[in-house]
Amino acid sequence: TQSNSRFAMARLNGQWALRLSADDRLELRFGAGRSHYDYRMDQTGAAQDCLVARGLLCNGFETQNFVDNSSNLTGKWTRALDNGHQIVSGLEFEQVRRNEEGNAAVQDEGGNLQARTRRWALYTQDEFKINPQWSAYGGLRYETLLTEGTVDGVLKRNDSAVWTPLMHAVFKPDPQKRDQVRMSLTRSYKTPTLYQLVARYVPSLGENSWTQADRTGNPDLKPELATGVDIAFERYLEQGGMLSANVFRRNISNLIRSTTSFNATTGRYVSSPTNVGNAITEGVELEAKFRLDQSVAGAWPVDLRANASFFHSKVQDVLGPNNRLDQQPDMTANLGGDYRMRGLPLTLGGNVNWNPAYDTRRTDQQWAYQGAKRVVDVYGLWRLSPSAGLRLTVSNLTPLNYVTGSSFVSGTQYESATTTARNWQSVQLRLELRI
Repeated sequence: TQSNSRFAMARLNGQWALRLSADDRLELRFGAGRSHYDYRMDQTGAAQDCLVARGLLCNGFETQNFVDNSSNLTGKWTRALDNGHQIVSGLEFEQVRRNEEGNAAVQDEGGNLQARTRRWALYTQDEFKINPQWSAYGGLRYETLLTEGTVDGVLKRNDSAVWTPLMHAVFKPDPQKRDQVRMSLTRSYKTPTLYQLVARYVPSLGENSWTQADRTGNPDLKPELATGVDIAFERYLEQGGMLSANVFRRNISNLIRSTTSFNATTGRYVSSPTNVGNAITEGVELEAKFRLDQSVAGAWPVDLRANASFFHSKVQDVLGPNNRLDQQPDMTANLGGDYRMRGLPLTLGGNVNWNPAYDTRRTDQQWAYQGAKRVVDVYGLWRLSPSAGLRLTVSNLTPLNYVTGSSFVSGTQYESATTTARNWQSVQLRLELRI
């Protein structure tokens, strides 16, 4: 396969703030944008004709071209009350219009679409201080989303709305220090994307099967709703630095996931986003930032940063094991550091990111595999002056191939596909100026 793409974008944003009185402030933000995308993918296979491929990859191509025009407007009014309360209310509006054209070797029509999405929201919240140790804020948000599009002459429309309350509290054991405990109870709302709702129908390049299915959108998608609880503790070290731990749990309804099904009418396998039911995710997130010589006597003055997260999730309507959320490994870890050399205007640093391999059971018959990810980045910064520096960065120092896979098992039928993509090392030399 060989692919080429080009993306161009222009945006204009503005902000206007007005103090209505000593206690009232009004802020307005507005913007407009336009983006243009061109894509072509060519596939060279063992079969000349995709319609008679008989299990072989075929010669074919796929093209996509779209133009997005967007606009947005937000307004926020803040009022400070004499009793320590601060009321924040606002309005948000956003609209995107898309014209898309596409083609593929295995279909005659272009698969064009015209679509738009319009979102607006109203919210209000009250921030207040209970006593020197406790502060809190609570609020309510109403959001609605309209998505409609014409795909090959057929109008598809989706309209959804939701109320989302939230409540946060902060406790400081010692009001004179920065240490604090944060607690949150929230209900969040994740709307389907324009692509998920009205994506045009794209036939597979090759023999149609479970692992090489056609792709399309789903205008009947419902938004995801998540009710979550977070408890976080932050400890600020006397010498500088910070330690934190966060525990969370989310109950998700109407989870959106791309699944493959067999269409008996057309006799083809089709992949599309679907609401697959309810899910639970929970985990622990740990983070530390400090200078090594302030914690270990005689050590180098290296600024260290590290974090590790441990996750567990379960899609309740899918049998286990490994019925986890998509793109959620059991854990992730990062370790980085910066060292400023003595006697030279040189700073050296680096970062290591690690995600282990994992399997995901997407449905009772379908599995997905994600290989391990390891990324090592290093840099050197030579300070030419207080306002100028020369930075050399090597990203992905030791590239690790990116491996993904999918499989289908039902009775005596078994089908699997594995993709290995080469990763690359990137070297960048950059002059940094501070004006």
